[in-house]
Amino acid sequence: MSRKILILTGDAAEVLEVYYPVFRVAEEGYEPVIAAPQKKVLNTVCHDFIEGWDTYTEKPAHRLAADIAFADVDPAEYAGIIIPGGRAPEFIRNDKDLPRIVRHFLEEDKPVGAICHGAQVFLALNDNTLFQGRTISAYNACRLEVERLGAIYPEETLYVDGNIVSGHAWPDLPGFMREFLKAVRNNEASQDRSQETSSAI
Repeated sequence: MSRKILILTGDAAEVLEVYYPVFRVAEEGYEPVIAAPQKKVLNTVCHDFIEGWDTYTEKPAHRLAADIAFADVDPAEYAGIIIPGGRAPEFIRNDKDLPRIVRHFLEEDKPVGAICHGAQVFLALNDNTLFQGRTISAYNACRLEVERLGAIYPEETLYVDGNIVSGHAWPDLPGFMREFLKAVRNNEASQDRSQETSSAI
């Protein structure tokens, strides 16, 4: 099974939601691969909150090189996918290659991690049957989009529903990555058992 994890993002991704998964995936012995609409150096951002504001502020953060463009991604080469939040999801979902990439992981029941605004990309698939009745967490401003998918927006900030691991925002990252990596390992073990059964027949 592949030891590569695909991270779908773009400019204005939330810095913690990109860098934390990159380092955790690498720490566990997997290869993080950053995919974006174009292979270029991306600009991440830091979202924070100020007392009296109804929404978050945004400041430039660290830069991050994309390893591959969406058009060149073969999703079959990856064990799982992570979709960070920030403002990146609102525009990367318009890329014509994004739906085929995300659909692969959902249809093949591979681990899918989406945090904060990451769930916004699911609307690009134009197929709510993949999400109806599922439970998906996201930043509270994305609740309407989650419900538009036919999914359930939970009270819990971190939620695991089958192969979909979702979180509300960057404070959920420790649990989010723990559950995502657990899903990857469980999927590997399941595939190993299937191969052993096939070999025994």
